[in-house]
Amino acid sequence: MTASDGAPGAIILAAGLSSRMGQPKMLLPWGRMTIIEQVVTTILEAGIEPPIVITGSGDEEIRALLANYPVHLIFNPRYADGEMLHSLQAGIAVLDLQQQQCQAAFIVLGDQPQIQLSTVKGLLQEYETKPSPLLIPSYQMHRGHPWLIGKELWGEILALRLPRTLRDFLSDHLSLIQYLNLNTPTILSDLDTPEDYERSRP
Repeated sequence: MTASDGAPGAIILAAGLSSRMGQPKMLLPWGRMTIIEQVVTTILEAGIEPPIVITGSGDEEIRALLANYPVHLIFNPRYADGEMLHSLQAGIAVLDLQQQQCQAAFIVLGDQPQIQLSTVKGLLQEYETKPSPLLIPSYQMHRGHPWLIGKELWGEILALRLPRTLRDFLSDHLSLIQYLNLNTPTILSDLDTPEDYERSRP
């Protein structure tokens, strides 16, 4: 499944400073690979390719790790401002330009290696059955990741300017959100601190 045939694409946000982790978390071991490789592998196994990976801190190292993966690597020069918004805008701009038949995009956290293949496939199936401009997984009434955002909303994301954030974007579109209830807390988990990492690593 490729974004060029109208299927959803994917934007993997991997540009953060990892300030709370104290070291580049995308490069940390996760089983037999690294955190960013695990996230990319899950997206590819779901049949979504080529995903767009937005880099910032650790750009050269991530590029080396993913050299043999079918991904598009995009450097976000504004990564140091600490905002996810600029990375997402960079990814949407590239997806809109290079994969013009794509009608939706997964927004994937690069520090969420716990993401399950069944979660991504479940969201894909839900979108194919009931297309929605905003499809978000939920666990026990808590919103998680990855999100699926329809192309009809990309322009609004591209137009966002700080101090408005993606949280504001969701608040503006509560009536459009379709939730997929899942029985896994992994959609809520990411890795911000060394404690998070040691508690979760396989």
